[in-house]
Amino acid sequence: MKPFVVNRHGRLALPSNFFPEIDFSRLETLEQLCAVVKRDFEEKAPTGMDLLRRIEARAYKSRYELLRDLALHLFWVNRFSITMYEKRPMAWRHVPKKRDDVFMPIVTPWIDGERKTVAVRAEYNRLPATPNSEVEHRIFARLFDLFSNRRHHATELPAIKPTVAEILEDPKNLTFHVSLYDPDFSTFSYEEIVDCHEEVPELEALMRWTLVLYNQYPWNRELTRLIEVGKLRDDDVVVVFYPRNREVLPFIRRVKSARHPLPPARAAAVRPPARAFSAVYVRKQFTIQPRLESLAVVKGEIQCTNEDLVRNAAYNWSPMSAREIIEKTGIECRLYTQRTLEDISLEATRCALEHAGRNPDEIGAVVCCTCTSTRPLPSIATWLSGQLGMFQTHASFDLVAACAGMVYGLAECVRLLQEVNRPVVLVCAEKFSDKIGSVRPSRMIFGDGAAALVLGPAPEGAPSDIDVIQTYASGPFKEVNSIIWPNPAFDNGITVYGPDVHALVRRYLIQMMEELSVARDTQDPTRSLLDTIDLIVPHQANRTMVTELVRASGFAPHKLYFNIDKVGNTSAASIPIAISDAVSEGVIRHPARIFAPGFGAGAGAFATGIADGGMSFIAGLATGASGFAAAGGGLSGFSAPAGLASSSAMMRRIDARISSIEGSWTFAGCVISDSTSSAPPLEPGFELIETGLQILDLTRFLHANRYPLRSKTL
Repeated sequence: MKPFVVNRHGRLALPSNFFPEIDFSRLETLEQLCAVVKRDFEEKAPTGMDLLRRIEARAYKSRYELLRDLALHLFWVNRFSITMYEKRPMAWRHVPKKRDDVFMPIVTPWIDGERKTVAVRAEYNRLPATPNSEVEHRIFARLFDLFSNRRHHATELPAIKPTVAEILEDPKNLTFHVSLYDPDFSTFSYEEIVDCHEEVPELEALMRWTLVLYNQYPWNRELTRLIEVGKLRDDDVVVVFYPRNREVLPFIRRVKSARHPLPPARAAAVRPPARAFSAVYVRKQFTIQPRLESLAVVKGEIQCTNEDLVRNAAYNWSPMSAREIIEKTGIECRLYTQRTLEDISLEATRCALEHAGRNPDEIGAVVCCTCTSTRPLPSIATWLSGQLGMFQTHASFDLVAACAGMVYGLAECVRLLQEVNRPVVLVCAEKFSDKIGSVRPSRMIFGDGAAALVLGPAPEGAPSDIDVIQTYASGPFKEVNSIIWPNPAFDNGITVYGPDVHALVRRYLIQMMEELSVARDTQDPTRSLLDTIDLIVPHQANRTMVTELVRASGFAPHKLYFNIDKVGNTSAASIPIAISDAVSEGVIRHPARIFAPGFGAGAGAFATGIADGGMSFIAGLATGASGFAAAGGGLSGFSAPAGLASSSAMMRRIDARISSIEGSWTFAGCVISDSTSSAPPLEPGFELIETGLQILDLTRFLHANRYPLRSKTL
């Protein structure tokens, strides 16, 4: 878990981006460690000779570019010590000589260090000053102090340092000697680094790097020299390396034991299914028709803007501006929460039940779709059931289908309805913010959020809200593993392999379009479901990628609805949150059919639309785990602060703004249909006066007086 922090300036801080960590419990071999270190510390960092060549070629155009390279170089110099060890200056007489958990580095002199040091200072002075020169100078002073007082060559450094006994085997081995060591030497606290604040985002990130690097040398660097271990005296102060955490020493022992890990299982060549999977036509194949009674959403309360990402740029990220992040992902801000996944799921569920007019004892099952739960036992669904006071359900379980969770969950709920013939609750919730670490693509994309739906039995003779369900899963090995969590190769962070995700999305999107073009509209069999789509609300994965793929499939980009720019990718919760936002923004305000392709750990989608009777689920697909759902019918509901929420399933949708005036309720602009009512028609803007009247009381009053309501949002 790698949680974010809101510092004393009220800004978001991502400690895992500037405090390097490696989970050594998941590493078995030195080769695995070296691969991680090469990717994070070597590939983007210049060596001392690289710095010199760039300076001589006049490659640097600004002081910031030079400072950034200098910091990356120092991370490279400390690539093993900063991740594996804690450096402790200690008098030689007090250094344990026989323990296997105390280490000392063997180093070689930096022969041409003075030449490179002079070149770096001269280059910094040559480059033009900026309005931020005071901050740049503070950064340079600290980085140059570390660089100019480096005594050892860093190109070849062993990951596993020798023990004290091993270094003493050759008295001529060189190590660090610190003269006039001051045990009160000042370093920067965790809070000082997290609370670091600079006006320029790029310089704030660079300052944090600098403070972390400065702490790697808690002594006066000018008084450091190299000494032969055979010449050490009892009062000489040397630098001793201790394992940084409890996982490092077991890793070192595993490597020294030369134990070979078991090889990973080999994936078989993929073969298409023996015959195609048929879609499930709900109206034909199920007796109890599903009615979507309510939808409620909960979003993260903390914004993580692109500027926040730049302020928290990690040492292993390539430089990228806030504008470039928008161009690459279509995201300006993702929403995080400091609450737990369980808490936001519970709030969404309570809101959905309230607006459906359902009590917990009426619920037959609870299904929770999430791929970011850290609660294996009890499942979140079971925990929710207990928190809501449900003494017993027919089933409460979690379902892991990543970005396809919404559709997989709907499919399960439709089947459960046949068994329980009472409402079931579907919860879709994710919390990515504390599971990403320093993986840049994941940090740019993912956010937190939750949604809950109540799916109940439709009244006798009423149409289904879901017509067709089709689910898919699997594919070529690389595509199935295009998104991984936990990923030991990236310190167990959530990892997105872009090209493989793109290949999976493209493959399933084509199949999705083909199936939709064959499936017929239940109200007009002469038209395909594909022909009836008015609006596309895709799973909010990557705006740029989705737009390109949808355009290539023949849809006009102006038919796309996105909210990813404001909330990020919330995986299983993204589609219901997007629908809620589309309603709140007035994008969905008249009869329309909506197609919503969704992609993530696989590719998936479902679609929803508004027919004359109200909002009805029409089409969808989800893969990876994946699924497809098509529907007609009605989603009744009110617009509520927590998102889109609804009244009783027996009511049609009311998209009306409700305001309280001295205890009375006013429905502004609600169209009343008298096609099946013996009650007199009412004009838009009618008022119902009753002191203390609540929303649910009002809907029951209208239903009791036989006023069927038709959607019209103002």
